[in-house]
Amino acid sequence: MTPSTPTRGQVERTLTQRIQALYREQLGHQPSKITCQLSEQNVVLVLEGSITQPEQFLARSGRVQLAEQVHSDLDDAIQPQLKAVIEETLNVSVIELLSDATLATGRTGIIALLTNAPEVRTPAPTTKTKRKPLSSDENHPERTAP
Repeated sequence: MTPSTPTRGQVERTLTQRIQALYREQLGHQPSKITCQLSEQNVVLVLEGSITQPEQFLARSGRVQLAEQVHSDLDDAIQPQLKAVIEETLNVSVIELLSDATLATGRTGIIALLTNAPEVRTPAPTTKTKRKPLSSDENHPERTAP
């Protein structure tokens, strides 16, 4: 591990930004928020506001099944690119991508199963020395009893 190895937080931020860009470029829609959690051999992503306007329109028009089918087709189409972004960012292979969305909440959950844990740097803990509180006698030696 070299000093140029990014921290877990840096990798999560980079992955989040790249996924937002992918959705914006490919679907013309950017999720309002992406939460990314990297752990050992998994990446868990929660995309808020991930449902596109056409999907929302279909759902509001009572065509929920069609909206779900459109979302599923879009998800299937973007998965290879999403997998590539994850692999490029983490420098590990993705074994499988699991994804599901809820039209009612506008959230999509994605779990990427990785071949091995990506290399990340653990930041050095900041050591804060705890100050010993001074008693009133130590602050004012003149107050001590003889």
